[in-house]
Amino acid sequence: MTKLASEPARASGEFAIGGDLPVVRLGYGAMQIPGRGVWGEPRDHDEVLRVLRRAVELGVTFIDTADSYGPEVSERLIREALHPYPDDLVIATKAGLMRPGSGRWEPNGKPAYLKGQAEKSLPLLGLERIELFQLHRIDPKVPLVDQIGALVELLSEGKIGRIGLSEVSVSEIEAARGIVPIATVQNLYNLSERRAEPVVEYCQREGIGFIPWFPMATGALARPGGPLQRMADDLGAAPSQLALAWLLQRSPVMLPIPGTSTVAHLEENVDAALIKLTPEQLRQLDTAT
Repeated sequence: MTKLASEPARASGEFAIGGDLPVVRLGYGAMQIPGRGVWGEPRDHDEVLRVLRRAVELGVTFIDTADSYGPEVSERLIREALHPYPDDLVIATKAGLMRPGSGRWEPNGKPAYLKGQAEKSLPLLGLERIELFQLHRIDPKVPLVDQIGALVELLSEGKIGRIGLSEVSVSEIEAARGIVPIATVQNLYNLSERRAEPVVEYCQREGIGFIPWFPMATGALARPGGPLQRMADDLGAAPSQLALAWLLQRSPVMLPIPGTSTVAHLEENVDAALIKLTPEQLRQLDTAT
């Protein structure tokens, strides 16, 4: 069996985060590991462990999580499933959103909080350094320079390796870059939701990794008889696979992180890396409504 047949994620190619940290572009997002509402323990603990281990077997080298997923559940289960980690596995996490209850998310960008959460994530993940640490949201109540400054302190202390942002505008990225290099940006972006297009274009120009969250959303495009469903039928693929394939071919800095809590769905997602859309198919999806 060839490498790509056994590890299909690798067909998506590689991207070097921050210019020096290579990852396979099709990653795995660990938001769905906890229970309903991204809260508490998973419905099927053993299946979640199988999903994480299978993702690595399939060639995934980039896993994205956050302290708020659970909270702390996702990070702990990643360690349980995969530690000691393969040498090429990069686990990114985030801080900046508190979870006062199920379905509730509240920004907290106070420097002491951000630093404290990073220091909690290190042992939860079993890491000596978090190679990519992301500000989950900019807290409007705290000056941006103070929030980024906390991450710079973590960087100087060797507790994190690179800094990322989430749900930001181009002007916010530029403001942060005036303080410290920014390695990645994670915004909502998919085939049916493209309001982050200016951010994607900026990241591509600047060589910043763009991590689209909710990457498989297809909305009305996948309606029966719709453009995505017709193309999926022609190719013998699922609409969600085409949505991932479109993202991978949209930009070389794109790092999709589809998430799931079942092995069967994981394998379907990863197989999207093997789909190569033609220029005409890309044009149809680019203009689909």
